[in-house]
Amino acid sequence: MNEDRSEGGLAVVGHWIGGVRVRPAGELAAVFNPARGVKIRTVGFATEADVDRAVRVAAAASEGWSQIPAQRRSRVMFRLKELLEQDKKHLASLISEEHGKTFADAEGEVARGIEVVEFACGAPQLLKGELSDNAATGVDTYSLRQPLGVVAGITPFNFPTMVPLWMFPIAVVCGNSFVLKPSERDPSPGLRLAELAQAAGLPDGVLNVVQGDKAAVDALLAHPLVSAISFVGSTAVARRIQSQASASGKRVQALGGAKNHAVILPDAPLDSVVEALVGAAYGAAGERCMAISVAVAVGEQTAERLIERLKARLSHLKVGAAEVPGVEMGPLVSDAHRRRVREYIEAGAREGAQLVVDGRQIPQHSSSEGFFLGPTLFDRVQPHMRIYREEIFGPVLCVVRVPDYAAAVRLVNTHEYANGAAVFTRSGELARRFVQDAEAGMVGVNIAIPVPVAFHSFGGWRNSMFGDHAAYGMEGVRFYTRLKTVTERWPDETPTHADFSMPSTK
Repeated sequence: MNEDRSEGGLAVVGHWIGGVRVRPAGELAAVFNPARGVKIRTVGFATEADVDRAVRVAAAASEGWSQIPAQRRSRVMFRLKELLEQDKKHLASLISEEHGKTFADAEGEVARGIEVVEFACGAPQLLKGELSDNAATGVDTYSLRQPLGVVAGITPFNFPTMVPLWMFPIAVVCGNSFVLKPSERDPSPGLRLAELAQAAGLPDGVLNVVQGDKAAVDALLAHPLVSAISFVGSTAVARRIQSQASASGKRVQALGGAKNHAVILPDAPLDSVVEALVGAAYGAAGERCMAISVAVAVGEQTAERLIERLKARLSHLKVGAAEVPGVEMGPLVSDAHRRRVREYIEAGAREGAQLVVDGRQIPQHSSSEGFFLGPTLFDRVQPHMRIYREEIFGPVLCVVRVPDYAAAVRLVNTHEYANGAAVFTRSGELARRFVQDAEAGMVGVNIAIPVPVAFHSFGGWRNSMFGDHAAYGMEGVRFYTRLKTVTERWPDETPTHADFSMPSTK
């Protein structure tokens, strides 16, 4: 990847417009390596003119791209899948360097993104319409799925490769052009995806990348040529994006925050439950919208046993930089975010939760200037506490004790967020009841992070999701296309008189 240099000698991550790298004209911001706490490059923010140029280039490219047969578009996806697999380690290195997650976690992120590209390869089948032959005498009715035009994606820092791959492969294989606005905290993977898409044969202008902050987002929301917005991030921003974009007639698919519960029933195998919870709560330093942040222990005995095992497991959880052998958890993405998570830990202690493991007391890491925070565990958390009500987005697990199954389900169903929920049990009857009872968009049975495979769809309920369509899978295809239904007749002769009655099936 060719790189420009800023005045300070750091590489500048710029835009990708019309198939070429574009040096940014706007202000520059630092990109950090969170494990070292040092600036490693800069990112240039897009001006309103940059965004306008990217959208207009995309609009021009969509005219020809939308007319290419779906089978030929899918061949580009096949080639992109191949190139992504070849580039997996390079992408994982970029993710680890700018986000801080472990290399194994970063590789897993790329792999899950590739699965969506693989799904997009089936475009000829996915875009098939329906036909009713002779729906009425001499009349045929059929449906088409047609592209929207220019669509945009605004993606978060925690999955700088996977979430863009949730969006643009499905969008472009459906015949749209795409403008991606990655997070300014880890901008390089998005730019690399654009280079790989071009190498795969995607025509110039079909995929564009503009770096930036709120100004770039606002420019996309206001642009009259953008037909739809996909977003993943906080609930506050998701709600704002839905409001602004919908007001200007755009489709919106906005995934917001979460507070995912794992219900542990008395018959659950606790040793395996603990390993699942530790991975789900502390993987990627808790910076996942599907992280388990609340463990609901049913019964006092279950809670005591769970806390004992969690405390023992966390005592030897290895925290460090991605390149350290055996490391299980990396740093938080920024020092500001680390301070925010620390404030939640302090608030939980003030409000009376029992601080069992204090992540602020992590032993000094060899790269002590990095943005590290250890795993934190609270017991006896109550629903009125901030650490229960709000999304922390860090390595903090709250244990809530409840007397029975019904109380556990009430907790899940009365929280403002409803992204995911899980149950751990050996009882098929109770597991089936939980699947029916839990009011959440994604439910796991003995699986802590129930992120659907690529041919299903991802999305929460309540304040975790804004818009009518979930991400990827067939919901993604429906979001990035609009339905057209055609009713046609080829009469044997010209009608001799006007028919003023409502048409009906005859």
